[in-house]
Amino acid sequence: MNTPADPAASPAADPASDLAADAQHRRSPCIHPSILNADFANLAREISRISTADAVHVDVMDNHFVPNLTLGLPVVESIRKTTDLPLDIHLMIEDPDIWAPQYAELGCESVTFHAEAAKAPVRLARELHAQQAQAAMALKPATGIEPYLDMLGELDMLLMMTVEPGFGGQAFLDLVLPKIRRARRAVDDLGGEIAIQVDGGINAETILRAADAGADTFVAGSAVYSAEDPDAAIADLRALLAR
Repeated sequence: MNTPADPAASPAADPASDLAADAQHRRSPCIHPSILNADFANLAREISRISTADAVHVDVMDNHFVPNLTLGLPVVESIRKTTDLPLDIHLMIEDPDIWAPQYAELGCESVTFHAEAAKAPVRLARELHAQQAQAAMALKPATGIEPYLDMLGELDMLLMMTVEPGFGGQAFLDLVLPKIRRARRAVDDLGGEIAIQVDGGINAETILRAADAGADTFVAGSAVYSAEDPDAAIADLRALLAR
């Protein structure tokens, strides 16, 4: 005869405990100011104004993948010489399979390519790692995460665009929040070591919405560089996340 299980010996799962365990895996929040909103004529000075940032977010646009043109390898090489802060390169370009490894060769700590543009994203991520750079992949607002779940283990960071890429100063798209939550669950299932970055419309009003959805790395352009003191603006964003 089967003996009924003792309820005391097999306690029901505690959702709060599960959430606490997931939280322990979460990375500390990071602020990556975007120099897209800086004075391009004085980039060295502008970068010195964000000395407390966790990294410098550099948007590279080619006027093909996105309808805007910014800067490329020669300017990034000059930036690399002016700062010891980590460089977080966001490639909004066609043919990242060709160009991304060249940014890693310059000593950029993290290189992000777009899923919509990469022809062989797994191979590209491995090439970036071979160049001692972190590999990151970005998704436009309408691009689902589900086709890429099996390759998350190849990445160090997943960037969720919360605006359409191409221009700074756009309004945050709340419709991306459910996708961030799905990404957070997938990352937590893998141990929580992959950063989830959000880029677009991040400011004092939106950063907590993104954080509550599961983001831990925040690209802030206008919110930082429109302030009289960019470093103080970074401190204000960190204070909000610490509440």
